[in-house]
Amino acid sequence: MTFTTRLMLAGLFGLAALYAFWFGHEGWHAVAIFSGPPLLLAALGWNGGQKPAFWAGVLALVWFSHGVMVAWSRPLERELALIEIAFSLLIVFAVSIPGLVARFSKR
Repeated sequence: MTFTTRLMLAGLFGLAALYAFWFGHEGWHAVAIFSGPPLLLAALGWNGGQKPAFWAGVLALVWFSHGVMVAWSRPLERELALIEIAFSLLIVFAVSIPGLVARFSKR
């Protein structure tokens, strides 16, 4: 397992745990809706596949936007939203590393 895959998995598992903590009082359906996609992508990307990494990066942009929106509009949930932003940026960074290395490496 590569370093970038480990970073992506850490971000996805961290995000799933954050959502389980954040929305746990809402019921199992809220936890499934929010924690399900990161866990599914982590399971599919466990072996370092490219498609799950791509979709993790795309969904991380949605999670980032959600975190910014919540941090801006709900002061009581700001800390959780900032953690969500940090995990989503970690995922975007992790899935972008292989492309950046390929682009800027010397041939």
